[in-house]
Amino acid sequence: QLQLVESGGGLVQPGGSLRLSCAASGVTLDYYAIGWFRQAPGKEREGVSCISSSGTTRNYADSVKGRFTISRDNAKNMVYLQMNSLKPEDTAIYYCAASTYIYCSGYVPPGPHKYWGQGTQVTVSS
Repeated sequence: QLQLVESGGGLVQPGGSLRLSCAASGVTLDYYAIGWFRQAPGKEREGVSCISSSGTTRNYADSVKGRFTISRDNAKNMVYLQMNSLKPEDTAIYYCAASTYIYCSGYVPPGPHKYWGQGTQVTVSS
């Protein structure tokens, strides 16, 4: 059974950076596309970025394109989200999720997203 655990969230000033990590255990990540999602207070969960199982495809939502970078290290069973030039509107709980597909469907893995982490809070505020 694949288990995902996010870390790296915190409080950062506008314009700052954070790197989120998604650690997998139980099963190798080699055959899973991974997506980062976020949910702000009072809003629906939205996709942020997706990386294919091999790492060759990386897609981003327009709202984060050019500021966020997704990457993975399958040898370490880890996926990362480097977030630069953070804005207050990036404030949300960030989740990683795994699809049983190896490819991305736009900037999210194809559903169903069977495996989710517990989330990590990112707050961008001065």
